[in-house]
Amino acid sequence: MAKKKKENNVNEVIVETTAIEEEKLFTSLRAVSWDEFQGQEAIKENLHIAISAAKKRKQAIEHILLYGPPGIGKTTLAHLIGREMGVNVRVTSGPALERAGDLAAILTNLEPKDILFIDEIHRLNKVVEETLYPAMEDFALDIVLGKGPSARTLRLDLPQFTIIGATTRIGLMSSPMRDRFGVIARLPYYEVNDLEKILAKAAQKLEIKVQEHTLREVAKRGRGTPRIALRLLKRVRDVAEVKGVGIITDTILQQSLTMLEVDEMGLDASDRRLLTTLIDHFNGGPVGIDTLASSLSEDIGTVEEVLEPYLMQIGMLKRTSRGRVATKKAFTHLGKVIPQTLLEFI
Repeated sequence: MAKKKKENNVNEVIVETTAIEEEKLFTSLRAVSWDEFQGQEAIKENLHIAISAAKKRKQAIEHILLYGPPGIGKTTLAHLIGREMGVNVRVTSGPALERAGDLAAILTNLEPKDILFIDEIHRLNKVVEETLYPAMEDFALDIVLGKGPSARTLRLDLPQFTIIGATTRIGLMSSPMRDRFGVIARLPYYEVNDLEKILAKAAQKLEIKVQEHTLREVAKRGRGTPRIALRLLKRVRDVAEVKGVGIITDTILQQSLTMLEVDEMGLDASDRRLLTTLIDHFNGGPVGIDTLASSLSEDIGTVEEVLEPYLMQIGMLKRTSRGRVATKKAFTHLGKVIPQTLLEFI
């Protein structure tokens, strides 16, 4: 029993170390200028206007809410805005702000026009969220002193500052919180051409020798997400260093993709297992999310937030009033025959 516990601890350390190393990698590859930030042209234009207007008025930029899939560049944009405004960017997250005092400690230490970036802002504690309302609107912080009948409220004035919130689930945010943001921008998935440019810049920074058409093949499998594409590039680089001579060739790329079980559509083993289970066990659907998650031995949150979004994005999965349904594209991709009973749904 002790040996098993020790092995689990070792595995947890390895996973945590790998996550930290990958985070350092992504941080080192983060765009440091607007020219380096590829894609999202409409959003960049809107942000440029907001930044220019704030500079012209000599005020802090309006509060900004960025939402979209994970790994899409929300944190990078926050740092670019701070750099363009010439101010400091303090970084925290919704779960980290457990008490109103945690928020107060940060806000009272901000300099004029500074930016507070709150990741996963939809997970803010209700008390913390309500404390943030007057801070965002009036640049003031209300602190309750004492308890019971003798309790009184002390208002502290704050310097003008900007909240940049990031979320992958804007629907979980309360309306009062959403309404306090002057700029709300949705970051969509990236086009292959933009991902290819991101990978080319990353390969240059990492001093990776790779052919241009090989980068495009990696970009095609990046699932429209820079973080995933960069992670895939790193894995391919590791294979090139161990099994090759440090150069990413077509052969090395194919070996890497086979090892990682990533196909030409960017689907990995978990994606294909979901589609295969849906098709083989339930004739393609419709099937309820509870039943599907149980069949996959996954929790509902993992299925809804990790597995389903990309499959729906590329048109291989549909949500209907009766449950999940595999589309014709999914059947074709996996080489399966479409049952006649499913034709009315797809």
